[in-house]
Amino acid sequence: MRVRNLAVTATVAALAATGLTLPLAGSASAASTLKDDFNGDGYRDLAVGTPGANSVTVTYGSASGVSESRAVTLTQDTAGVPGVTEPEDEFGENVTTGDVNSDGYADLIIGAPGEQVTGKPSGSVTVIKGGKNGFTGGSYVVHSPSNTAGRFGEATAWTDLDYDGSPQLAVISGDNWWFYSGSGENDSHPVGLEVDFLPEGVRLDGMVTGNFKYKTGVGFVLFGERADGGAYTAHMDGGVGDYGYEAELLAEGDDPTATRDAATAGDVDGDGYADLITGNSRAGNGGSITVRRGGDDKFGAPVTYDQDSAGVPGADEADDAFGSAVAAGDVTGDGLADLAIGAPGEAVGTVADTGSVTLLKSTAGTFTSGQAWHQESAGVPGIAEKGDHFGASVRLKDINKNGRADLSTGATGEAIGDTSGVGAVWVLRGTPTGLTSQYAASFNGTDFGIDAAGAGFGHTVR
Repeated sequence: MRVRNLAVTATVAALAATGLTLPLAGSASAASTLKDDFNGDGYRDLAVGTPGANSVTVTYGSASGVSESRAVTLTQDTAGVPGVTEPEDEFGENVTTGDVNSDGYADLIIGAPGEQVTGKPSGSVTVIKGGKNGFTGGSYVVHSPSNTAGRFGEATAWTDLDYDGSPQLAVISGDNWWFYSGSGENDSHPVGLEVDFLPEGVRLDGMVTGNFKYKTGVGFVLFGERADGGAYTAHMDGGVGDYGYEAELLAEGDDPTATRDAATAGDVDGDGYADLITGNSRAGNGGSITVRRGGDDKFGAPVTYDQDSAGVPGADEADDAFGSAVAAGDVTGDGLADLAIGAPGEAVGTVADTGSVTLLKSTAGTFTSGQAWHQESAGVPGIAEKGDHFGASVRLKDINKNGRADLSTGATGEAIGDTSGVGAVWVLRGTPTGLTSQYAASFNGTDFGIDAAGAGFGHTVR
């Protein structure tokens, strides 16, 4: 089906030629310093990574949300972006943001773990600088260090790892992780972090940061898959001289509280510590999520929820893949982080693998009240079709600046017309009672010139 058949406007078409500039009505006179605000207009923006098409699309936030008419798509063929698009690059596999050059505008940090550079292992990270007139401030690329197995850029973070008052870039490769002690492009020398704790043959897939154990310090959670196929999840303290030396194994193997799929951080109980939320799509019958509350020098005991838990919509059924994607954000505006969980294998009625997203609202850090959303929910554009995989990615953040986080979710298998797997994204607004489909927005890859079968627009939402 076609979610929306809106022609790309002349403005956006012009952007496709130059790639980087967008006229922005009502832009602030100075940068807003909001996270994910690339143009400094005071609204957080939504970035959509599509590694199947080697692209990242940024839709600019506003009081009315996001729209395909206020957007730009960036690739390695865009003027001013280093490199050349090649099929295996996976540009957009992950997207992070951070003010790399300290000018008050958020910059895009894009991982391309499949990038091939002669004489180096695979992988690169590209930084594209934001600014008042869009992405016109230049860009640079960081290539894979030589002493790694490759897939550099599998995950990235922008945070103050060494507590020196300035954030730095941290990057995962398949079997290693690195950080750059400087705060920008002038420091191109990676510092290898402690890896002796990693099991032999592990493949790291993700990284989450937060003040899990110290209110004024950052910790890292790395997760992935061991050589034997078991999940692997560990926590490391940041800080000068630590860099992974104080590693704590959280869970591994068949432990349902381990993850190889997804993790996020958010303060679900309002105590000032970040709490860790992980998803395990293979746990039980249809998958589960686990919440570990942060605290003074330790995590609390893991608490697991699946679709048979009290207050969680649905049923724990085989192949639902509940927990494939997780996100934390304050949807209701009560100061506590709520949770969005993707179940891209969920059947809706008799339609298999169409997918759904569950919102679990926090009550003092517990989750016994939820809403389920899919393409047959009232007001959600589209219809449920086999293989849509609605909920393949999720993100919670306040796009329209009303003090409540909005849900962005991707359906990477969404067919557009007769073309399968083009992919699409939906945005539902947050309200004091949860999410609403009123004013729901949706757009798909063809709205931005991404129309190839299997492109998977919406693979990453940031």
